[in-house]
Amino acid sequence: MGNIKINFDNAKDFEKKIMKYSRQVKEIHKELHAKADDKNEFCGWLNLPTNYDKEEFEKIKKAAKKIQADSDILLVIGIGGSYLGARAVIESLNNTFYNIQANNQRKTPQILYVGNSLSPNYISDLVNYIGDKDISINVISKSGTTTEPAIAFRIFREIMENKYSLKEARSRIYVTTDSEKGALKTLADKEKYTTFVIPDNVGGRYSVLTAVGLLPIATAGVNIDELMEGARIAQDRYSDENLKYNECYKYAVLRNILYEDEKNIEILVTYEPKMHYFIEWWKQLFGESEGKEQKGIYPSGAEFTTDLHSLGQYIQQGRRNLFETVISIENPENDIELKKEEDDMDNLNYLAGKTMDYVNKKAMEATIAAHVEGDVPNIVVNINKLDANNMGQLIYFFELACAMSGSILGINPFNQPGVEKYKTNMFKLLGKPGYEGK
Repeated sequence: MGNIKINFDNAKDFEKKIMKYSRQVKEIHKELHAKADDKNEFCGWLNLPTNYDKEEFEKIKKAAKKIQADSDILLVIGIGGSYLGARAVIESLNNTFYNIQANNQRKTPQILYVGNSLSPNYISDLVNYIGDKDISINVISKSGTTTEPAIAFRIFREIMENKYSLKEARSRIYVTTDSEKGALKTLADKEKYTTFVIPDNVGGRYSVLTAVGLLPIATAGVNIDELMEGARIAQDRYSDENLKYNECYKYAVLRNILYEDEKNIEILVTYEPKMHYFIEWWKQLFGESEGKEQKGIYPSGAEFTTDLHSLGQYIQQGRRNLFETVISIENPENDIELKKEEDDMDNLNYLAGKTMDYVNKKAMEATIAAHVEGDVPNIVVNINKLDANNMGQLIYFFELACAMSGSILGINPFNQPGVEKYKTNMFKLLGKPGYEGK
């Protein structure tokens, strides 16, 4: 049974308009699912929770156990969808201070990330931090020629080969790439690295439930069986083409209704700092999918109550082109009861006997009420707790909503032609052969 519940009560009267999209949604639903098994389309993620490679799934778990046994650090080399999904899940479901916990507390390797920027400071600091620690690498790239991860892999591959024997270095490098072609696939075959496949019909930002995300996630100790089971529940729950019974499609439609009403910035809000990178994953998912042809809702994010002390004023009284989607977690993993103090110097005794989660929830309710009153519609996505099953459901929910929302908008939610412009300019400035006249 699904644990996601959507509350549209604070989106004014827009829900009344949702059912007008019923026929369009039904047509898009059929079109998307007709493409799900086509290797030439990018809709393979639709059936992934039930139609994934079971043999490779077991291979992922085996590799994760090896990395856990022989490494202090797993270095994930990738950019965009090649690392954001994994980081979102790992940081949402592990201890907030996972990477700085002592080994006997953490019990699994630190997960560190590189190849997501071109900063020499970052890489130098990382090299110094690694020092003599034992490491493994998971390099993730469809082509192997994306500039940021390719540079990082070149640097850390050399470090590995100098640190270990060539044979051992090869045994510590795990490659997630195309099944048949590309520079990284060619190198992996030559060096006999352990390889995992990025399915042809799953684009990068929809790939967290493939080996792209699953190997780092499993290495960090997250139960990937439960993660996939959550995604399967969501796949089943949101398979109904009837808009009346499909909350995922209602959310996608409502986004478009709000967009037509000049609400062109969506803020994904969490009251749980662990979900920082879930917001980052969501921003890429929607931004790269919908931002085309001078169209699209701009995806932003905020962590409350922290950002209420920086962005709260603007959200409350700035331009009225905003709406918020709030992820509410009903039951926290931990809670703290507030105690009474005799002097009450901080005037907090009125909270004695209450818990921090209670205070956090009241802050959320108060903020939603204030923002709605200030003409910022709010959609609330409720989950009962933050665990692997619910994370799988959330991932699938937003992936499907994004595909539906972008299709309603009239763009292709599975390509990213605009990303190539900066690359062309950069290659020209760097003097890359073949880009001189472009």
